[in-house]
Amino acid sequence: MTRSTTRRKARRRTLTGRYARTAYLFLTPALLFFAAFFYLPIGNVVATSLRTGPQADQFAGLANYGQALADPAVRHSFLVTIVFAVAVVIGSIVLGLILAMALDQPLKGRVAFRVLLLVPYLTSVAIVGLLWRNILDPELGVLNRLLAATGLPEQQWLNTAPLLTIAAVTLWQSVGYTMVLFLAGLQGIPETFHEAAKIDGADAWRRFWRITLPLLAPTTLFVSVMAVISGLQAFGQAYIITNGGPGDATDLSVFHIFNVAFRTRDFGYSSAQSVLLLAVIVAFTLVQLRAGRRGEVQY
Repeated sequence: MTRSTTRRKARRRTLTGRYARTAYLFLTPALLFFAAFFYLPIGNVVATSLRTGPQADQFAGLANYGQALADPAVRHSFLVTIVFAVAVVIGSIVLGLILAMALDQPLKGRVAFRVLLLVPYLTSVAIVGLLWRNILDPELGVLNRLLAATGLPEQQWLNTAPLLTIAAVTLWQSVGYTMVLFLAGLQGIPETFHEAAKIDGADAWRRFWRITLPLLAPTTLFVSVMAVISGLQAFGQAYIITNGGPGDATDLSVFHIFNVAFRTRDFGYSSAQSVLLLAVIVAFTLVQLRAGRRGEVQY
């Protein structure tokens, strides 16, 4: 090895070290932010989950976790949350893809439609919840007044199917974001693939199943992961629209944890439920990512 080669390698190592130090310097604010507002609160919740008492000042070990796993109310709220999340995930994927494919066509005013569909996503959950609570009100709601004006029977929207109702409201708010993601995925598919398939005699349905859907697999994976995380963490819909009712029909997990923490003041028990919910969300996410990688490999 010549002296010039050694110098070049040493210079490369020096530049690599400088780039790494510069990168870490720019990453430091983000790392401090996550440490202060994400990792430290999680550590505090885990520590609180091991304690009991009104002030969470008595060490209880894993007793709170055992109590949560054996609590029928916790299991019920988790089951309700799973049903809610499944409805939101399926609706987000199906409806978002349909809207994206429709607005990917050269239609007049499609930009305006895209903006209108995205506006609910940019609106806070509190405003959306108050809006739909008034719309669905059985006596003064706009929806029942429209039904009465057309001669149709009025409905008790928040009593007949309350869980599906708040799932529909959530879907109404989030489908614009899903549509934008699928639209970006559709526009990233080369048109030459579809042209080649047309030359081979493939109709629109075959092109969708053989070209569009497989190439949208990464987008579909991202949409499903985000929808599952959002669905399992849902709170505002149950708190504002139904207050967990009627009965406990919409007692979502986060809403149940909120009630345990701030109405019964049992912070240790609510923290244990929070940690269990976090573990479930992480498990679901890892399973989805692993399934997505397998699908990409097979494809």
